[in-house]
Amino acid sequence: MFWRLSTTVIVLPGTALVFVPAVIFWATGNTGAAMDYIGPSDPGFWVGVIVGAIGLVFALWTVRLFVSRGEGIPAPWDPPQQLVIRGPYRHVRNPMIASVYMMLLAETLILNTWAIAVWLLVFFLANAIYVPRSEEPALEGRFGDPYRRYKANVPRWFPNPFPWDPDQAGENP
Repeated sequence: MFWRLSTTVIVLPGTALVFVPAVIFWATGNTGAAMDYIGPSDPGFWVGVIVGAIGLVFALWTVRLFVSRGEGIPAPWDPPQQLVIRGPYRHVRNPMIASVYMMLLAETLILNTWAIAVWLLVFFLANAIYVPRSEEPALEGRFGDPYRRYKANVPRWFPNPFPWDPDQAGENP
């Protein structure tokens, strides 16, 4: 399990959070798009640290839930066997991706670069196309009506402050 999970972390969020930003910095090294690290004396730095820390906590929490409750890992090649509707999944359907958005926003703030902000927008738009066209139909095929009820009650991207409770609704898979 450790190696499967490690590979997933390196390939999926590692690409979005490390590899692509590194390529962006390399490609924009001598331009105004290059990073301009602001340091701890700037409030933007601390906002970035807080946003990044929250994103990291949510990423770790969601991965733990996928492994412990879903009996799989967060990767298309080894997906969870059970539908997970616990913790942050009761507020938003894609908390893992939301946590990556938060960490990219943190990189943007801490490194003070609009180039990563553009990458965040591109990453969001790519997921806005991929998730409803590929991931959600696959989940409907695997989990059927329980997933459709979940999808009808929990927003895709922006968390609902009031968690959906499938137990209370008599719908926990």
